[in-house]
Amino acid sequence: MSDIKVDGFKASDIFVDLHTAFGGFTDAQRKAQVQKTKGIFELRITNDDKKEAVWTIDLKKNGAILKGLASPKADVTLIMSDDTFSQLAAGKMDGQKAFLTGKLKAKGNVMLATKLAAVLQMAKEKAKL
Repeated sequence: MSDIKVDGFKASDIFVDLHTAFGGFTDAQRKAQVQKTKGIFELRITNDDKKEAVWTIDLKKNGAILKGLASPKADVTLIMSDDTFSQLAAGKMDGQKAFLTGKLKAKGNVMLATKLAAVLQMAKEKAKL
């Protein structure tokens, strides 16, 4: 858990929860999620102090949440503020609206970015169980 957490970021707690949820998956559940998503997300989150933290959601190979740059290269890199990510994860903001209003920037496979909401929702549901 401590290798995922970054102090000063609300997003950090969300990634810890995602990491815990993914850790609770059976191998079959993890493989199903990888098969459904088939991509690596790199999320670059900037907090109120203008510091940046990077997390990777690997749903291409092993179904893991990692702190740091994607390796291999991410299929899509998403750049946003800590507040924007927190709102997206809570379902209070729509990813498409965030993108269209400039609160979310995407580099790479933008269509893959549309799958992030489903990944966050699935992990949120798993964390509640």
